[in-house]
Amino acid sequence: MNNAYKELEKKCFWNPSVGNINPLDIQQVCNPKFKIEKSDKIATYGSCFAQHIGKNLKQRNFDWLITEKAPEFISKELREEYNYGVFSARTGNIYTTTLLRQWIKNSINNQSIVEVWKKNNRYHDLFRPTIEPNGFSSENELIASIRHTENCFKRSITNCNIFIFTLGLTESWMNIENGFEYPISPGVAAGEFDPYKHIFINQNYQVVYNSLEESISELKKINKDIKIILTVSPVPLVATKTDKHILAANTYSKSTLRAVAGDLANKLSYVEYFPSFEIINSHIFRGIFFNNNQRTVNPHGVDFVMNHFFNSFFRSDCQKHPKSELTNKCDEELIEAFKKS
Repeated sequence: MNNAYKELEKKCFWNPSVGNINPLDIQQVCNPKFKIEKSDKIATYGSCFAQHIGKNLKQRNFDWLITEKAPEFISKELREEYNYGVFSARTGNIYTTTLLRQWIKNSINNQSIVEVWKKNNRYHDLFRPTIEPNGFSSENELIASIRHTENCFKRSITNCNIFIFTLGLTESWMNIENGFEYPISPGVAAGEFDPYKHIFINQNYQVVYNSLEESISELKKINKDIKIILTVSPVPLVATKTDKHILAANTYSKSTLRAVAGDLANKLSYVEYFPSFEIINSHIFRGIFFNNNQRTVNPHGVDFVMNHFFNSFFRSDCQKHPKSELTNKCDEELIEAFKKS
């Protein structure tokens, strides 16, 4: 008897592809529309989990595009401390799709967003609050730095073949006076929180969808041949500003991001979705990829995700690499310092 499911592949059925096998043997979690060639230049941005992709590209000798490079004379330790080689340019973490859109528009229009916080004769960039650990020596130096980063950000879009963006949060902070978005709330890493000036917005599906769709459209205008890979960070929120329990707030945020990324990948031929969120968070893995805090992903989880990523998108010349070292730069982690004991 014919039916709609008769000709489907094994991967479409739960028992043979999940339920009756060792979860570590799961295959074909992603069947992308396009492959990444060894010669492709790859730009990476997004939340802190996105940093693993860049590091793995480098470790496996792929062309991770870095357009904002550190001065050659400084040490590896200083480069890491000052956020060089974290993303393709020194943007810091871009947690939301609206913040991605803001970066794209500013780089296109050459309109730098500058909000300076001065403390102890040092100048801090509220739109990249952790980019310089000790702040800048002058406001002019800060402005020159942000303009340089915006140029490097645009160059990474222009010159890349593949643009990978990891969606992290729906919870966002805006400056109500000028409409600009911060990566994290003022007062956490730098600046002073002003409840009359700084407003919290938990973005819904439509806001996330519209801003990501617009971002993708702008990327395509800058680089007509660009291909885009979207993924959602599997790392739970460190805290929520909503009145919901953190478990419910996290589920809302990640579900919204996952739905948007999947819908746009289904709609656009040059956009693909990679399920890093599902791989780490699925109940079938029983939490083995998380550290004891049930939030941060351990090296085994990172390696498992990265091996699936490379096996999905790259040709067979992709080899496994040594175990991951977790040294990510996560601005959001700073919120933990303000929790009540």
